[in-house]
Amino acid sequence: MKDFRPAKKTIDVSVGESVRIIRELQELSQNELSRLAGIPQSTISAIENDRVVLGVERAKALARALKCHPAVLLFPSWEIEEQSVA
Repeated sequence: MKDFRPAKKTIDVSVGESVRIIRELQELSQNELSRLAGIPQSTISAIENDRVVLGVERAKALARALKCHPAVLLFPSWEIEEQSVA
């Protein structure tokens, strides 16, 4: 394992793309997600196409429906850099 190298990120994912990817991985339609999250299907479409800002409250509702943490939706390209603790 000493030759282990973490994979490098090769593409950036937008907030809307992250919502779409997670929804599709769970085999949900926009209509099903709309029902589960209490958000109109047209708004989900606009979010997925980056025409509407997701926002914290919508992120919470979608995260509950998609069973993930809201940060996964709000910060899809966040990278954690290792830092030494003094």
